[in-house]
Amino acid sequence: MSEAQTQIPVTVLTGYLGAGKTTLLNRILSENHGRRYAVIVNEFGEIGIDNDLIVESDEEIYEMNNGCVCCTVRGDLVRVVEGLMRRPGRFDAIVVETTGLADPAPVAQTFFMDDDVRAKTKLDAVVALVDAKHLPLRLKDSREAEDQIAFADVVVLNKTDLVTPEELAQVEATVRAINPAARVHRTERAGLDLTEVLDRHAFDLKRALDNDPHFLDANGHDHHDHDHGHSHASDIHDVTVRSVSLRAGAMDPKKFFAWINKVTQTEGPNILRLKGIIAFDGDHDRYVVQGVHMIVEGDHQRPWNEGEERASRLVFIGRDLDADKLRRSFEACQAAA
Repeated sequence: MSEAQTQIPVTVLTGYLGAGKTTLLNRILSENHGRRYAVIVNEFGEIGIDNDLIVESDEEIYEMNNGCVCCTVRGDLVRVVEGLMRRPGRFDAIVVETTGLADPAPVAQTFFMDDDVRAKTKLDAVVALVDAKHLPLRLKDSREAEDQIAFADVVVLNKTDLVTPEELAQVEATVRAINPAARVHRTERAGLDLTEVLDRHAFDLKRALDNDPHFLDANGHDHHDHDHGHSHASDIHDVTVRSVSLRAGAMDPKKFFAWINKVTQTEGPNILRLKGIIAFDGDHDRYVVQGVHMIVEGDHQRPWNEGEERASRLVFIGRDLDADKLRRSFEACQAAA
């Protein structure tokens, strides 16, 4: 078995109290879906796991009657994950629920960076639940609500039955202005197929691009109807996160790596996520790069196809980003013609 096959996918679930996380978690823990999930929650009491679901318990890990388990993080996430991995008859997947106000970045970084955890698990997707009715207020009074959206691979826009179609269109435009690359699902009572949030390979950029070649084309007319999001972006005055999409030709590897390292070191705190496909001069393979704050990693994905345009594309999602400067400096990394 290769390491990738034995790595257990991890879904990080974010969203405010009241957005529907509990509903979604209780579905994962109680539905007869034939898969074994381990759900790591911050506090049992806070999310209201239905006690009828819990069969037996040792100190931290609670068995569910459908074969899933639930455990609480009181201390270190790494320790809990390692404890789970020692259990026989392991899980198909792990779901980590972050507290309502938490910034998902440190949780994601644990799975993105910690070598021991990374050998056994693989970050699958960051999923943000958003309350369609209360999002505008949340964005006014907290940066975390915005960070959760900016950071997400999948956004579940929940409680759509509580808003008018116009309000819903505006809320969705806001979500897309913050994060044009996320997949957005509109739901009532978190009623979407669990396969839409679990086992998505969405954080794995190489897989995401295979599944959706237009993943990074924020300006592509056929993809997710982004243009209508951009036209509204100017009306969205409480949003401080913006995405910057860059496009250029084949890159000089020396210049590009020096540039991306410099940008992430100087702008790291302002960069929530970055994702890109880079064409290197003289390289027959596409190079995929992604980052969380200051941490960046890249890897060759697959050969460029015959007739495929060898363009470099990079999307930054963050705050106070100087789009013009990023664009000029990105283009300056191009290989001499």
